[in-house]
Amino acid sequence: MLRKIIPSERTEHIEYAIRDIVIEAEKRKAKGGDLFYLNIGDPVLFDFHTPEHLIEAAYEAMKQDHTGYSASEGVPEAVEAIRAEAERNGIKPHEILITTGASEAIDFALSALVNQAENVLVPSPGYPLYNALLSRLIGEPRPYRLDEDKNWEPDVDHMASQIDQKTKAIVVINPNNPTGAVYSEETLRGIVELAREHNLVIFSDEIYDKLILNSQEHISIASLDPELPMVTFNGLSKSYLAPGFRIGWAIVSGLPELVEDYTEAMRKLARARLCANHPKQFAIPPALNGNNSHIKAAVGKLRKRRDLTVERLNRIPGISCQKPSGAFYAFPRITVDVDDKEFVKDLIRETGVVVVHGSGFGNLPPTPHFRVVFLPPEEILNEAYDRVEAYMRRRFG
Repeated sequence: MLRKIIPSERTEHIEYAIRDIVIEAEKRKAKGGDLFYLNIGDPVLFDFHTPEHLIEAAYEAMKQDHTGYSASEGVPEAVEAIRAEAERNGIKPHEILITTGASEAIDFALSALVNQAENVLVPSPGYPLYNALLSRLIGEPRPYRLDEDKNWEPDVDHMASQIDQKTKAIVVINPNNPTGAVYSEETLRGIVELAREHNLVIFSDEIYDKLILNSQEHISIASLDPELPMVTFNGLSKSYLAPGFRIGWAIVSGLPELVEDYTEAMRKLARARLCANHPKQFAIPPALNGNNSHIKAAVGKLRKRRDLTVERLNRIPGISCQKPSGAFYAFPRITVDVDDKEFVKDLIRETGVVVVHGSGFGNLPPTPHFRVVFLPPEEILNEAYDRVEAYMRRRFG
């Protein structure tokens, strides 16, 4: 007799709130309701377009028969372009691996390092992929606090209190998703000092590094210490407006004698999956070395939409919002007593405005929040915020 297939225990606690909340939106859609998607950070869903020279480079690569497997680490031209960009940012690469999006790079870095029951410090709030992957590895994502009263800077003292004998690494997301914070050099140096003291690897997710909306400089943490083992993640999805290309990379830095065995473990994982998308890798050199006028244009749009978002949200009773410095997210606080997940579900049902509950990005801080993506044009954002304001006044005013 056939028996029901039981999924593995490692999948039991995997959640991904950004996509999971779409289930509630689909229910409203099925009933004929309209939707305002402020939940997924995909620029090309709105009025942003992948630069033409990236598309042409990938197309030309296909015409030249770069459609078989590439080297597992990536095509040499792309690797060298990433190396040059890293050096411009003050990073001294030991190894570069081109991956299927930055997500695969993160997967390789965690899988090559973390054993069962070991832990990695992750920002809370922070991108939920790290928690999901650590759950799959049967490791522990251990949250450290970002301080809302200090523009969501990491609380380095709280980070230190979370370290024990089974801690392997610290994740830094800068600019941060979901808060849009860009970290100060002082904070980054504090994290470096902590990692040195406890012999920890730093994972630095810098996928939004070109989308800086204030005058603040973005600093790659690996540029602050060439000896300390670090892995820096980046890719084409956000700053280069090509999320569907699924091209990312990992830059391993640190003293060779400290990182070589770990790097080889990451190479093994890269070889086991053969390679990233071969022709799309040829978009990396023109992205990093070519015309980047699209970034200035994108930042100009995003700065206006950021300012609109902060101004509108702070006018709504029961909501307060810090001004993000980078990326295209805001993380407003709900100042009335609600469960944030139920709040978001009800908001979708009542208004069609799709946002993500703050607890989907971690349980710190304990106060309720939600994440807004301010990629849509101003007229869409204004209509969405009109609906949120009417909802708040109706429910809590």
